[in-house]
Amino acid sequence: MAKTEMPHLGHDKHLCYLNNLGFQISNPEEYKELVRDGKHMCKICGRVAASEKNLCKPVDL
Repeated sequence: MAKTEMPHLGHDKHLCYLNNLGFQISNPEEYKELVRDGKHMCKICGRVAASEKNLCKPVDL
């Protein structure tokens, strides 16, 4: 199987990528930990996360 090329470093930990994989369905408790008490929003997709490391273009809320 071919390895998927990521658009930028760390993208495999970003909510937009995880959401496309269905992570929120297959691992709901882990997903909740990523978004609980969200402090940052992605300027691209609008998702909110507790840590900016889980977003492509984070801005503080």
